[in-house]
Amino acid sequence: MPFLRASLAACLLMAGLALPAAAQSGTTKTDSLNIRKLYDEALLRGESYENLRYLTGQIGGRLSGSPQAEQAVQWGKQVMEKMGLDRVYLQEVMVPHWERGAREKAEAKPAKGKPVSFNVCALGGSVGGKLKAQVVEVQSIQELRALPAEQVKGKIVFFNRPMNPTYIETGRAYGEAGDQRRSGAAEAAKRGAIGALVRSLSLAHDDFPHTGTMRYEDGVTRVPAAALSTNGADQLSALLKANPTLTFELEMSCRELPDAKSYNVVGEIKGSKYPNEIITVGGHLDSWDLGQGAHDDGTGCVQSMEVLRLLKATGLRPERTVRAVLFMNEENGNRGGLKYAELAKAAGEQHLAAMESDGGGFTPRGFGIEGPAATVRQLQQWQPLLQPYGSGEIAPGHGGTDIGPLKDQAKVLIGYECDSQRYFDLHHTAADTFDKVNRRELELGNASMAALVYLLSKYGL
Repeated sequence: MPFLRASLAACLLMAGLALPAAAQSGTTKTDSLNIRKLYDEALLRGESYENLRYLTGQIGGRLSGSPQAEQAVQWGKQVMEKMGLDRVYLQEVMVPHWERGAREKAEAKPAKGKPVSFNVCALGGSVGGKLKAQVVEVQSIQELRALPAEQVKGKIVFFNRPMNPTYIETGRAYGEAGDQRRSGAAEAAKRGAIGALVRSLSLAHDDFPHTGTMRYEDGVTRVPAAALSTNGADQLSALLKANPTLTFELEMSCRELPDAKSYNVVGEIKGSKYPNEIITVGGHLDSWDLGQGAHDDGTGCVQSMEVLRLLKATGLRPERTVRAVLFMNEENGNRGGLKYAELAKAAGEQHLAAMESDGGGFTPRGFGIEGPAATVRQLQQWQPLLQPYGSGEIAPGHGGTDIGPLKDQAKVLIGYECDSQRYFDLHHTAADTFDKVNRRELELGNASMAALVYLLSKYGL
C-alpha cells in the first residue's frame, strides 16, 4: 500500500539507509531528524490554519487600497510580533486603489423570447459604464485583428477561448489563455469596439465569474471589460449561434481612485553564523474582493509566517537570516514586490534565496527553481530528504511574481509547488473561501517550505 511504502521510506531515511551512499554522513542523518521535527511540529501544533481562519473570516477579501487590506497589514504585524521574532517591521508602498462598486448586471436580449441574465464581474482595473450593443464572438486576439472593421465597430467583443484541458500542468493552460483577459479590452478598442467580455480563466464548468487584472494602453480608448462564468460563456455562444444580432446590456460602476499608502509586512530571525545572508520566504497579503482570498493567497501568507514559527518552536535557529514577507499588491500591480527589491538593493543586502508560495494551500509536490543549472542540481541533492514527505519534486520552474524583482539580487528564486488541479477553479472568484482549504494539506506545505529553508540556511549555495 502506498502509505506503508511512504512510512517505510521515512523510517529508512531517519536511519540514513534510504540515502545514496555519498550522502550517508552523520550530518545528513541529523538533517533528516531535524526535518522530521519540523513536520511533527507542523502536524501536531501548527498555527497556520487558525491564522488563516481569522484572516479570511474576520477580514475577508483584501484588495490593495481597501480598508480590509489595511486591517490585514496590522493583523500580519501583530501575528509575527507575538512569535517573538528578532525584528518585525513595515515597508511603506504606494498601491493602486480600484473599487468594484455595486454588483455588475448583464443581460442578453434576443429579437424574440425573454431576456437572459448572466453572471459577470468587472475585470480588475476596468472602467465602469453602461453598454448596449450587439456582440461579436472570437477565439483569440489574432482572430479579432483579422476581422473587417465594420464587423467590430460599435460592438462588444466576446473572447471565448477556453483554457486547454489537455495540459496536465494547469498553470500552462492559464498562461496561454490569459492574453485575452489582460489585453482583450485594449485590442477590442483599437478596432472600434465599445466593450469586452472574456470567458473566465478556469477549467471548471460553473457559474462563478473570475476577475483578474487587465491592462489599458496609452492612446487607446478605455472600454469596460467583464468576465463571464464558463457556463455563461457557453450559453452566450449558443445564443449567438441561434441569433447573431442579439443585443447585450452590461452595467458596471467600478472606478479607479488615487494611489493609496499601504505596506509590506516583514518579520525575521537573524542568522546565527551568517546574518548578512538573507533567505526570504513570502506570499501576497492582498487578494481580489469577490471571495475571502483563502488559496490566493492567504495560504501563502500563513505558510510563510509559519516557517519562522516552526524554526523557533523546534529550536533550529537558522545560520542565515530568514525573513518572512507579506507582500502588498501582487494582484494588480506588484508594487510590494518591486518596493521590497528596491529597498534591498539600496541597503546592499545579500539575498541568498527567495521563496514564494502563491499556488494555493493544496498537497505539496516540491519546488520550481529559477536559477543557474548548477544551483538546480545542488538543490536536487536534497531530494532524498524531502521525498518521504511528498515534496521532493525539484526542477527548473517559475519562482513567483512577488520575488521576481529580486532576480538580479538573489542567487536563486524558488516557487513552492503543490497540486494545481483545483487552484484555477477557485482563484479570483467568490468561491475562494476558507472552507476550501484542507488543514493537513496546508500544514504539510508549511513543513515542506520550512525544511528547504532549513537546508538553505545550513548549507548555503
